[in-house]
Amino acid sequence: MGKEIRFSLVYRDMWQSSGKYVPRVDQLTQIAPVIIDMGCFDRVETNGGAFEQVNLLFGENPNKAVREWTAPFNKAGIQTHMLERALNGIRMNPVPADVRRLMFKVKQAQGTNIARSFCGLNDPRNLELSIKYAREAGMISQAALCITHSPVHTVDYYSGLADKLVDMGAQEICLKDMAGIGRPTFLGQLTKMIKERHPDVKVEYHGHTGPGFSTASMLEVAKAGADYLDVAMEPLSWGMVHPDVITIQAMLKEAGFLVKDINMDAYMEARRLTQSFMDDFLGYFIDSSNKQMSSLLVGCGLPGGMMGSMMADLKGMHNAINMALRQHKKKEVTFNDLVVQLFNEVAYVWPRLGYPPLVTPFSQYVKNVALMNIFSMAKGEPRFSNIDKDSWNMILGRMGQLPGELAPEIHKVIKEKELEFYTGNPQDAYPDALPTYRAEMEANGWELGKDEEELFELAMHDRQYRDYKSGIAKQRFEQELEQAKIKAGAPIFVERPVVEVPNIDAEGLLKAHPGALAIQAPTAGQVLWQVDVTGPSTSPTIGTPVKKKEPFCWVQNAYGLEPVYPAADGNLIQVDVPQGKAVQKNQVLGFVLAD
Repeated sequence: MGKEIRFSLVYRDMWQSSGKYVPRVDQLTQIAPVIIDMGCFDRVETNGGAFEQVNLLFGENPNKAVREWTAPFNKAGIQTHMLERALNGIRMNPVPADVRRLMFKVKQAQGTNIARSFCGLNDPRNLELSIKYAREAGMISQAALCITHSPVHTVDYYSGLADKLVDMGAQEICLKDMAGIGRPTFLGQLTKMIKERHPDVKVEYHGHTGPGFSTASMLEVAKAGADYLDVAMEPLSWGMVHPDVITIQAMLKEAGFLVKDINMDAYMEARRLTQSFMDDFLGYFIDSSNKQMSSLLVGCGLPGGMMGSMMADLKGMHNAINMALRQHKKKEVTFNDLVVQLFNEVAYVWPRLGYPPLVTPFSQYVKNVALMNIFSMAKGEPRFSNIDKDSWNMILGRMGQLPGELAPEIHKVIKEKELEFYTGNPQDAYPDALPTYRAEMEANGWELGKDEEELFELAMHDRQYRDYKSGIAKQRFEQELEQAKIKAGAPIFVERPVVEVPNIDAEGLLKAHPGALAIQAPTAGQVLWQVDVTGPSTSPTIGTPVKKKEPFCWVQNAYGLEPVYPAADGNLIQVDVPQGKAVQKNQVLGFVLAD
């Protein structure tokens, strides 16, 4: 009889890689018994990543969602696992150590059995506390290796990292092939080496299907001794997501492995329910491009889950780039030309930034630097003229050590800007914060919650939690859903008026007002000229004075409110976007005439 291979259903990541939202708790508890009835899963990925943030954006209590979602799997003897980002916990920016420690305590109490921890830079210093705190809380610590393909990311590099993580106490190793660009033979060799050195350590493979390698990779790692494979199910499998359990089960069974049978009646019912969740509302937030695979990903190495947002960023920048090209008497580019240009620019930028693995949030940083390079060059400026704060934090070591060396041209910019490298342990830069949040909860009369889970949510997602408690989050989501339905042509009733602002001739405005400065969205999301969305939908009036250090407006994205600041003090001379409208990253929101 062949070696047994077990399956984990990545039901959270299926949605995460497809669109903006995941199902509500009532939907999750509806499908849980059907997933159990399928009979082929030993594990289910239930939470982590952006899961709790999405609940808060819905106006739901994420702690209730995790407890109710994990409960049926716990009862059935199916292990549940979460994804967490080490230094960043389950958000996009660094987390104080005391909040990280509380996270594992809370998640274990809520029914999560396994903590899959990854550092986007593969810095073991960032993973050490995750391993320690997970085991201390009674969870299984599964440390992830973020897989990518570069001259510095060799089998020896990864196997050495696995050795360090096992020595730190990791009980399992995950090969997190987030872009699906790990070559099958490479992954097989790595799995074999890990299993030879650590025969008692379980190895789990997680690979996205975007460039098409992952099915072959699953066969290779299975042959090399892997224990678990992450799989998806229709209608969300394939595309930029993960291989479907039916195909992988059939492939492994024919190859002589011992795999569990699939209850196809239950599979079809789970498929139907998943589709019904999409039809209900989730499909409005799924980019159709994420259902397609692309060989172009082999070259640029970007993860499939961010392709939709990247295309949206490009659409938002297309006109601005062409305007800059026209002003400098250069040939304009088509959108398809721009896509290829961005892929090529990522390939140029990535090694010069020290080969950070292209996984959240570092994939976004590399993409952002590449996109701004294209814009800068269109304006006749040199590469790396405009680098955002988060990307600088990555470059300067505040988030961990880069795998490779920075290029001389990056060092030149650092010297010109008189910036300094951070050489300490990244965690030390973020002091404990729980006492401050305890005081806030006491002042507001808020309960700490069972196992202090409410305290944890405030400390981990403070802005989103405050919006949830005030009721603004739910109202904002309902407004966003309303607008998504309008865009899709769905017949609905619109009760609140929306002020439409006509498009303007930006080129003509700049000729009339040479000193005008465009104000651009820092992220994709929903424009809020006022944070209280319960009030009337109004945009600011022309002539309104603005200050460089005061927010011009806000953009609501999946992770909270991003303030938008004007480039200078002055007066508003044009508004391009109405209250509540969805915008893309770098889309022009209006113009300010500087004082």
